[in-house]
Amino acid sequence: MASSSDATASTSENPENPESGSGPGRRGRVRLRRAAVMAVPATAIAAGLMILTAEGALGVQFAISGMPFTVTATELNGTGFEQFGGLDNMAEGSPNAGGTGGQVLIVTSAIKNATLTNLCQSVDLGGTNLVIRAGSGKDKVQATNLTTDSTELSGDASFENIEIGNDASTLTKAGVQGPIGVFSQQSDTVRIANLRQTNYATTAAVFKLPGLKLGFSGTGC
Repeated sequence: MASSSDATASTSENPENPESGSGPGRRGRVRLRRAAVMAVPATAIAAGLMILTAEGALGVQFAISGMPFTVTATELNGTGFEQFGGLDNMAEGSPNAGGTGGQVLIVTSAIKNATLTNLCQSVDLGGTNLVIRAGSGKDKVQATNLTTDSTELSGDASFENIEIGNDASTLTKAGVQGPIGVFSQQSDTVRIANLRQTNYATTAAVFKLPGLKLGFSGTGC
């Protein structure tokens, strides 16, 4: 219940007095405080995303084009394997956003050290495909701190010392941690024969492509 002094202040009209309990100055300050409070959640989310990116928790640290590409390999062998879900974001105003709001739900696979045999990567440019091939000779493709953000993955897989159901923020095998509360798995080693992926992003600290061939083709991988 308001006191008599409160009632007097609430009914007083003195816009020229900045100390008055009412008037445009008072109302303006209240609006500013309310706006600041409402902005806190958005600020906290943005700060959280920046922290996740700095810690390598997000699978990709750039705005994706939104154009998927195919990756295949006769065989992939890796040590230090992790896998968890996440979201990739397109650049603002991307024509590839469609009805997704510029976001793609993906599965991030992280491998500390990987080798790939007969690597093929292709992206459909509309009527033609840009194709990259490597590792078809005696030397295999090599990658360190490799991450792929995929919507589809298939092949014949085997793991050593696998752990399924970890919280993604506690992963240790590949040196990457995902968001807290997210389902994940990890293992000491991974082998996938006849690998096929639909990816939206790939990152690596080192990526060696022996026998690299790049060109355009009517068919992809």
